[in-house]
Amino acid sequence: MLIPGVTALLSFMYSRNILRFSVSSNLRNSCWQSFNMMPPLDVLSDLPKSVIDEVLMRLSLQDAVRTSILSKKWRYNWCTLPQLKLDQTLWKTTKDLTCFTSNFTKIIYHVLTLHEGPITQFTLSIPHLEGCPNFDNLIYFLSRNGIQHLVLELQGGNLYTLPSSFFTCSQMRHLSLKNCLIRPPPVFKGFERLISLKLNRVTISSELLGSLISHSPLLENLVLQYSDISNPVEISAPKLRSFVFIGNIHFIRLKYVPLLSKVSYEPRAFSVEAEHDLAKIFESIPAIEHLCWNLQYVKTCDTEGGKYYEPVPCGVVDEIPASFSDMTFNYLRTVKLRHVTGIGPEMQLIKVLLAKSPALLRMVIDPEVGEDKKSLKVLAEITKFQRASSKAEVVYNVD
Repeated sequence: MLIPGVTALLSFMYSRNILRFSVSSNLRNSCWQSFNMMPPLDVLSDLPKSVIDEVLMRLSLQDAVRTSILSKKWRYNWCTLPQLKLDQTLWKTTKDLTCFTSNFTKIIYHVLTLHEGPITQFTLSIPHLEGCPNFDNLIYFLSRNGIQHLVLELQGGNLYTLPSSFFTCSQMRHLSLKNCLIRPPPVFKGFERLISLKLNRVTISSELLGSLISHSPLLENLVLQYSDISNPVEISAPKLRSFVFIGNIHFIRLKYVPLLSKVSYEPRAFSVEAEHDLAKIFESIPAIEHLCWNLQYVKTCDTEGGKYYEPVPCGVVDEIPASFSDMTFNYLRTVKLRHVTGIGPEMQLIKVLLAKSPALLRMVIDPEVGEDKKSLKVLAEITKFQRASSKAEVVYNVD
């Protein structure tokens, strides 16, 4: 007979989509019968550790701990996992949330006392996380165990001030923070091995953010969302390839990003007062290939009825701003513009991108909801714009 632990594990893996058979039912039944004829060996213990780790890391932490009942030698396998994730799956019921702090403290205690070996990847994404007493200890524990990929997504409440131990994580390669306050010690310069950085609702000084980026020579992916910065930030990142920004675009200065090819902008405040404003944004990203821009918050100086509005200007077709006369987007292939209403700055941007992008293949335009009456007029104007690429396709999504 197959030992109970093996049967339980195989059934468990199958139910969690970890193990799937792509064979006929007869062959599958034959396999199970063959297993049942085997001597009662502890097959679980014979699995390579890499396979065991791969199985456990595909489960929630709660399920991974439950596998300790499958076999004696599996009892502490979860304690050596290099990747741990604490998320909402640990608090599924109202009772769990009611005793949140107590339950969280117990989990952290078990991680701190039972885990052995390095933890290279750790994710903490739990709602209602406020004032947990062992949280700083957890960060210290991770800093001492080779953390390379850290995700701290804290929901609401007061900002969590990162402890001093956080800034000693010298092997950090991927970092994602939400609702945190960054106040490093004077000796901290940055994470020299950092490849990706995501800051969401993070409070950090402009000088420190610029320094953190410039002292990350390997940085390739940068995401800034609603980060609390009050002064311009200069971004110098020689290997940066992808940049996503949601916030006040006037505080961002792309000083040196020679390889930046993928850009997504969603400015929360963007006032076009002169044509050179747009030119300044694009002149610093000569290698751009893919552009996505949410134009919902683009504003002009003129208002009508309390709303920023400017109709499609006459004669806009034949005019290219002088500030763009010497500029060409040689590598730009795809463009997506969202919440387009047809105001002057938007039309100017569309016109310039079409006229200055010889490699452009596709431009997708999503009009603002409720602008159906003006959409046909805007579309008619866009079809007249000069195109540098004979292969450029303009898709205007009209419902």
